[in-house]
Amino acid sequence: MNPLVSPEASAGPRHAHGRTALSVNVNRVALLRNSRPVGLPNVVHLSTLALEAGADGLTVHPRPDARHITTQDVRDLAQLMQRWPQAEYNLEGNPFHNLMDLVREVLPHQATFVPDSVEQATSDHGWDLERDGERLRPLIDELHALGVRVSLFMDPDPAAMALARAVGADRVELYTEAYARSHGTDAQAALLQRYAATARAAHEAGLGVNAGHDLNRDNLADFLSGVPGVTEVSIGHAIAADALEFGMAETVRLYQRCIRQAQVSS
Repeated sequence: MNPLVSPEASAGPRHAHGRTALSVNVNRVALLRNSRPVGLPNVVHLSTLALEAGADGLTVHPRPDARHITTQDVRDLAQLMQRWPQAEYNLEGNPFHNLMDLVREVLPHQATFVPDSVEQATSDHGWDLERDGERLRPLIDELHALGVRVSLFMDPDPAAMALARAVGADRVELYTEAYARSHGTDAQAALLQRYAATARAAHEAGLGVNAGHDLNRDNLADFLSGVPGVTEVSIGHAIAADALEFGMAETVRLYQRCIRQAQVSS
């Protein structure tokens, strides 16, 4: 998908707009599809609706057991993205499982490395780079040679940001479940401060900042208002849930409204 360009050059069109990009994760659409052998809902069709409504990109997290996104989905969505040159394709997953072969094949704009185990129901922690950094470095170098940007899924730890940059990452994706659980409680302010400090440390290290996991219409604007310089949010479960009520197109517009709201208030 990508020409052989440097990760810096492939930073993407969203920077020019000075706003946070919305990447729609369609894993939950595929999970529902896989529950019956009739091909419904159609992942490519729902992804097309999201892009037509203003999504800035698509994210998929193919697991080794193909519980939701399949290898064919990855290929079909790569073809779809050829019709949307202004949007970005993000493949995420564990690079020590099945991710690397898929990235090599379709050359997405971004690969997000996530340290999930095969049996995990969902991602629930970031990388320990003191333990895994040297294993990740050659894989990051390989994807850079292919023109693919690399983001590392990380817990909100300011001290880890320099390590992420040292192993060659271009961005980090901040794991936001802790913030989502704290939203509306007395713990929210302190956690937001920790995420903000992590984002500042990332920027100081020369990293871009993405975010994702359990962000939704209730907590997204508060997060973006409190955490500086978030380039991209990846949202799947909440968008799929809201789409049951509002439809995919209107749901994407509602999330873009939350992003604009955060811009105004910050």
